[in-house]
Amino acid sequence: MIELYESQRAMRNMRKAAMQRGVVAILDVGSSKIACLVLRFDGSEKFSDIDGVGSLAGQSGFRVIGAATTRSRGVRFGEISAMQETERAIRTAVQAAQKMAQIRVDHVIACFSGAEPRSYGLTGKVELHGTTVSEQDIARVLSACDVPEFGHDREVLHAQPVNFALDHRSGLSDPRGQIGQELATDMHMLTVDAMAVQNLAQCVKRCDLELAGIASSGYASGISALVEDEQELGAACIDMGGGATGVSIFMKKHMIYADAVKMGGDHVTGDISMGLQVPMATAERIKTFYGGVVATGMDDREMIEMGGDTGDWHHDRRTVSRAELIGIMRPRVEEILEEVRARLDAAGFEYLPSQQIVLTGGGSQIPGLDGLASKILGQQVRLGRPMRVHGLPQAATGPGFASAVGLCLFAAHPQDEWWDFEIPVERLSGRAFGRAVRWFRDNW
Repeated sequence: MIELYESQRAMRNMRKAAMQRGVVAILDVGSSKIACLVLRFDGSEKFSDIDGVGSLAGQSGFRVIGAATTRSRGVRFGEISAMQETERAIRTAVQAAQKMAQIRVDHVIACFSGAEPRSYGLTGKVELHGTTVSEQDIARVLSACDVPEFGHDREVLHAQPVNFALDHRSGLSDPRGQIGQELATDMHMLTVDAMAVQNLAQCVKRCDLELAGIASSGYASGISALVEDEQELGAACIDMGGGATGVSIFMKKHMIYADAVKMGGDHVTGDISMGLQVPMATAERIKTFYGGVVATGMDDREMIEMGGDTGDWHHDRRTVSRAELIGIMRPRVEEILEEVRARLDAAGFEYLPSQQIVLTGGGSQIPGLDGLASKILGQQVRLGRPMRVHGLPQAATGPGFASAVGLCLFAAHPQDEWWDFEIPVERLSGRAFGRAVRWFRDNW
């Protein structure tokens, strides 16, 4: 626990150093693509020792000066499975982005999906020493949170205070300087499989880069695809990637729950490949150009040429109706959405005052998906694209770049995390914990 706390602090300090130098790279390590963006900071942001609990949105401070993507290799279900292949792919993306930016980058902030995330809702309470809340009191109340025994094979990825209460006033985002006697906090903690994080850190190191921060893709996607009202009132972001689908729930501008489903767009492609007996590359092309999940009468008559280069003329000249293609795709998409539904139910999503659901990620571009999702997940579903950020090339503005853009916002405006405060080391021990979503029934 202490090692983890120290390593997160070291990364946060490295991020500050990189931003003072003025340039940092963003790396989205996905199952189907690896995206790299190079950010330049204009120095207008003043970095104090502790960045305040600031708003996530806001474009001040940076612009994208380089962008590149490459096909992902060696990544399955969002986790690295073949180190050397992933290392080569990361080098390719970073070098291309550096070339466009015409600058060398040493520090990267990375995000990844999968790794079996688990959410915990922790609570802590302390009496104030003085009458006004100080920085020290915040550190004390965070250290008073009962941290669960989450196991040696897990690492804490995020630990954010999502709510403060001073005496009987709840819903405070930053109580510093306010007057009261008793301070309480709710903290959301996200743990992931330690091996996945260590592999990613090792891979970045092998590319001669310094890791200056790490985040979950679901969190990054939510930051960029949810508009401010949705982040405030409550919404779920469903990030449909190639190998995994991230689920994150936001409330009062903080992520309060995260999970992942080990299925994504690549599984749909795999079904097409098996169903039509074509290579994966052909299946991906057919899915992109002709795919869908809702069949109409017209689709029986629309024939798709599969093409091929096996040399067998009859095999290469085969056609399939679009209705047949939809018949292959729909069951898998339904299965992914049913799994997402189960995760939202487990989180207690129905207790939120607003049940907005936003679909994003490359897999969300299948025509008709929003209609099917509203049948399975609930009425309020929309397709989300990432926020506009300065300098982002047109090719990187689609839903497939939600987590990369979110990571830019995370780099420029990080939310307070547990390790930003001077917490007494003896407090980093494990005890009991509360239910992840219970507190918004009590507090909102």
